[in-house]
Amino acid sequence: MFDSIEQTVEGLSSESYIADPGLATSLFLALKMERALFLEGEPGVGKTEVAKVLARVFDTPLIRLQCYEGLDLNQAVYEWNYPRQLLEIQARGLGSGEPQHVSGDIFAEEFLLKRPLLKAIDQSHERAPVLLIDELDRADEEFESFLLELLSDFQVTIPEIGTLEAEHKPITIITSNRTREVHDALKRRCVYHWIDYPSLEKEIEIVSRKVPGLADRLADQIVGFVQRVREQELYKLPGVSETLDWAEALTHLNSVGLELETVQSTLGFLLKYQDDVDKLRGRVEALLQET
Repeated sequence: MFDSIEQTVEGLSSESYIADPGLATSLFLALKMERALFLEGEPGVGKTEVAKVLARVFDTPLIRLQCYEGLDLNQAVYEWNYPRQLLEIQARGLGSGEPQHVSGDIFAEEFLLKRPLLKAIDQSHERAPVLLIDELDRADEEFESFLLELLSDFQVTIPEIGTLEAEHKPITIITSNRTREVHDALKRRCVYHWIDYPSLEKEIEIVSRKVPGLADRLADQIVGFVQRVREQELYKLPGVSETLDWAEALTHLNSVGLELETVQSTLGFLLKYQDDVDKLRGRVEALLQET
């Protein structure tokens, strides 16, 4: 683990993730206190990337739970391998045997299908894995209650088996785009941090690191233009991920500077809604002059 906030910044930077002091402090304390880190912010600002970077820095598995509407216990924690249980019953000739005896045999850990949350606390891990619970706000509110025991004690209770507890508590990162509020009971179990859009200087550094071979002048122009776009009244503002995609696209076009025609034809890399594209198209020339 990191021994200081400065080492946290350096560790993330070694994987080309530029963290501000606030994020580095929150992450450092979450690791030291063995608490989950709850990251909120607009889409594309680098929340998910934090977990990916930590897995690379610590050379440990990344276990990802992608949240969605309707996510339940079976998809997130565990379910029983019913076909295997049935085959086991048939193989033992217990198809008509005592129900209690059969139950005791087939409801064992070997018949579990482990989903991400149970995998994260599996005692077979040699070191703490990184558990990414991504876009929690997309899941139903009821799903949050499944996480409370896990985040409090890093354990899961299975009625037929008992309580399974992690030997190495997973490094847990939870992200939310804030499409809805997450319950306070869950937030209290986490270290909270909001990731905002980066400053001009920080975003230039991110683009320069992530898109090798990009000329310094073009990197400055790209970021300057994107920062101007974020000042517009649009439905969905471009995040850092869109900036990086656009920068890479321009390198494939052998661009040495931003030109009106090129920007107009590549707006789809920055904006993902046609209404936003139509609204911005007439302002591109003015924004280029301000860049």
